[in-house]
Amino acid sequence: MKGMVIIMSIVTIIGAGVMGSAMSFPLSDNGHTVRLVGTMLDREIINHVIDTLYHPNLKRSLPNGIECHQLETLENAVTGADLVICGVSSFGVEWFSENIIPRLPPSVPILSVTKGMFNLPDGTLMSYPKFYAGKYPDRSFNAIGGPCTSYELADRDFTHICFCGQNLTKLEEMKKILETPYYNISLTTDIEGLECAVALKNAYALAVTLAVGLSKRSGDTIHYNSQAALFGQSVKEMRKLLSLFGYADENIIYGAGDLYVTVFGGRTRMIGTLLGLGHSFDEAMRELEGVTLESIVISTRVGEAVQTLINAGKADSADFPLLLHVYDIITNGATVDIPWKAF
Repeated sequence: MKGMVIIMSIVTIIGAGVMGSAMSFPLSDNGHTVRLVGTMLDREIINHVIDTLYHPNLKRSLPNGIECHQLETLENAVTGADLVICGVSSFGVEWFSENIIPRLPPSVPILSVTKGMFNLPDGTLMSYPKFYAGKYPDRSFNAIGGPCTSYELADRDFTHICFCGQNLTKLEEMKKILETPYYNISLTTDIEGLECAVALKNAYALAVTLAVGLSKRSGDTIHYNSQAALFGQSVKEMRKLLSLFGYADENIIYGAGDLYVTVFGGRTRMIGTLLGLGHSFDEAMRELEGVTLESIVISTRVGEAVQTLINAGKADSADFPLLLHVYDIITNGATVDIPWKAF
């Protein structure tokens, strides 16, 4: 950034998916050494980037000078690293915890791009940074929240996101490493609140995009009135969920923004549209076989958490008609029948 002195750092990204790989753009633009490590699922991607620089899933060439590693050379990739970025999906969080964190230098902070939460038996939710910290209390775990799609980050389109962590000094250091004129960063120590807000967006983006499929049933025209109604109800329910779990209402800024960008593109839009078109949940999942669907994970976990709280008399089902309908579609195979009058 203009007027800012940037100290060159070594940053290792673990996970060569679209978002992890897209993080190489602000890092490279700031002149840092970027090392991209593929998981066991990313072998072909890493080989392709080594040969051509082109990322077949991100559909863009990665920055010149990026160093690519297969998982077998992880130790070399993290030697001398100032920051490790965790780029795995929700499906890889436990694997990352068990197989990767023990192999990382203890003093190096970890910044996660993964959005999601675990639901606990008592109906509460737990962020991924808190999950990691429970297993490795002496390490620094941080995460990113806010509206940022991998494709547009790679295109250097302006976005405003938030880093969360326990230590503001460490967050400031990470901000200096990553902030660019197009990648604007706020900071917060409210890890659970931010992570809950941005995780919820995947569940509610699925809900909003049901309307895309419903409108396509009657023709090619995409209608926005119904999407807007679902968007408004989604934000209302997200705020109620933040309150229910004891998190600050201001986090809705990042959750609503993230909801907006997710509705207009990506994998969640695909599953919501198929369901709205009339496919059963099983049919839609078969059609999208091989596609990572974070929305299904978080919809199921939050739905289970809320249902637990409802059964315990700690929540009211009338407050969450849209979430519970999505949960019913996923867990019971219910057909799409949006409960408009319950809004």
